[in-house]
Amino acid sequence: MTAARPPASVRDDAARRAAADLVVGLPAAPAVWCSGLRKRYGRQPAVEDVSFEVGRGEVVGLLGPNGAGKTSVIKMLLGLVHPDEGEIMLLGQPAAQPAARARVGYLPELFRYQPWLTPREVLSLHVRLSGIEVAAQDRADALTLVGLGARAHDRLGGFSKGMQQRLGLAVALVARPDLVVLDEPTSALDPLGRADVRDIVLALRARGVAVLLNSHLIGEVERVCDRVVILDRGRVAASGTLAELLGRRELRLQLTELSPAARARLAATGSSTGSSTGSSTGTAEQEADWFTVALPADDPGTAVPDLIADLVGLGARVHAVEPGRISLEERLLAILRDGADARAAGEP
Repeated sequence: MTAARPPASVRDDAARRAAADLVVGLPAAPAVWCSGLRKRYGRQPAVEDVSFEVGRGEVVGLLGPNGAGKTSVIKMLLGLVHPDEGEIMLLGQPAAQPAARARVGYLPELFRYQPWLTPREVLSLHVRLSGIEVAAQDRADALTLVGLGARAHDRLGGFSKGMQQRLGLAVALVARPDLVVLDEPTSALDPLGRADVRDIVLALRARGVAVLLNSHLIGEVERVCDRVVILDRGRVAASGTLAELLGRRELRLQLTELSPAARARLAATGSSTGSSTGSSTGTAEQEADWFTVALPADDPGTAVPDLIADLVGLGARVHAVEPGRISLEERLLAILRDGADARAAGEP
């Protein structure tokens, strides 16, 4: 859904601020910036001191168990729920201003369209409500993008839940927003539909569009997100890039006929230099003929082929090479279990 068109005075003021930023060469403000968000429903705290940001052209995943506060945070960002405390900026403007939401596309978790409408009519209605000019061809392109181009004139009463989900995504994207908020976008989709959504998210990022993605499908989040924010019981339990959250990257190799020089090269992989000539401060864990080594944190992508070439050159026989790293799901479960253990021990 797209927010209503802001008054002309607000739009003009926003345009002047944007032009001033360009003149002085200031970097673009984050697409989302929030600090100290708190929300209670009666006596029940839903969100407690949540802070994070989403940069332009960045895909950030919002993860956590049911009841963690993810949807409450999204609703506060979009002005659907008023926070008890905290600040929110969208695309460089206070979220309370209508202009801040004019360039935001939103796919809610739960929605329903009138069954007598067609996809074409739904898009036309939302474009009129937004007040943003969208050409008829662009509306048709939005339906084609989500796989509904051939169903543009069919009544929604005959659509499956997955097809309704595709239409909701088209509504979120039709006005070419600068920020897209997706709340469980693949919940009703088959594997092909999930792959389509993944491709769309990656295309948005390539165009410089920011995406905030809330999903229970952790594998999808791991494939498309630059950073992840993990919520637990209304608080930020962890956040960071996937590399930061998942820790070191490892490599498992099945090797035989290892000479002392080859063993030294293997151990050197996890050292500060990672080169065959540098001093070895790393280690290689061994189980039978399988070896596990840590890859350098600053590896530009050459450490693995260089290591294999060096080992072969030193006479080792390489039977198998496997990447090894903790999955995002394993890391998420560990964070949530640590939080549960801390609460059981009476820690704040």
